[in-house]
Amino acid sequence: MDETQELELASGAVRFRFSGHSDRGAVRRLNEDSFLAAVPVFVVADGMGGHAFGDRASQAAIGAFSAAFAVTTRATAQEVLETIHRANDAVLGVTSEPGAVSGTTLSGIAFVEIGPTDSHHWMAFNVGDSRIYSWDGRHLAQLSVDHSAVQELVELGQITRRQADTHPDRNIVTRALGADAVVDPDIWLLPARGRQTFLLCSDGLTKELSDDEIARIIVFHGAEQVRETDRLPLTLAERLVSAAVAAGGSDNVTVIIVESDLVGSGSMSSEDTVERDAMPGFLEETKPRG
Repeated sequence: MDETQELELASGAVRFRFSGHSDRGAVRRLNEDSFLAAVPVFVVADGMGGHAFGDRASQAAIGAFSAAFAVTTRATAQEVLETIHRANDAVLGVTSEPGAVSGTTLSGIAFVEIGPTDSHHWMAFNVGDSRIYSWDGRHLAQLSVDHSAVQELVELGQITRRQADTHPDRNIVTRALGADAVVDPDIWLLPARGRQTFLLCSDGLTKELSDDEIARIIVFHGAEQVRETDRLPLTLAERLVSAAVAAGGSDNVTVIIVESDLVGSGSMSSEDTVERDAMPGFLEETKPRG
């Protein structure tokens, strides 16, 4: 998929271009990843549990977001937070079936209104080890913090990031939807400003490609490649997924690319931050918790 959409704001407009693609990979029989790419919310879920339960868990989580924002292109931070909790309830509904053991990661961004004025932000949220990156035209920066056993070892200084890539516990996540009655997501806010690009992915991408390799593909995406089926140009999401599958494809791979261009007097500079008085109490933390 490759879509564009423009949203009118009180003091300008924002233009979105987004693409998404998913593949079961070269090894797995079933694709347990699910995703949603539709203004105002973009979400990736990587199901766990095996058999039919992992895919049902991720589909349940994405279904909660699809239902919540099916007929609107507007969102508030409160609505997104409530949907995260409904998604957790939906996954718990899957795991309550006899013999079912499943869960799912959840990583996403939402274009939200904050405060009583025309103030728009990207609200990022994460549970598990699917990732959110930003791209500024030169540098790829990981915004989310993995909720994983190896990330905790890295933070304790017991292993290096390179050792984490091959550690025997690298597939163990420490937070997931469906694991507990109450989910604890990392949530943070980024002022909407000018042109911004985000990459969301399941760990099937980052297991096969380093951040440098991902950045290199983004840089050279202008060198056009076409699909064999219809001879249309490949989207950046398709190129990244194809590269991960070609590099081994040991897991399901899902990628969403979101580009936004804010124009008009509502544009904010990179110096802008969220005023605490305008921020809802439940979002006073604007960076992910470790």
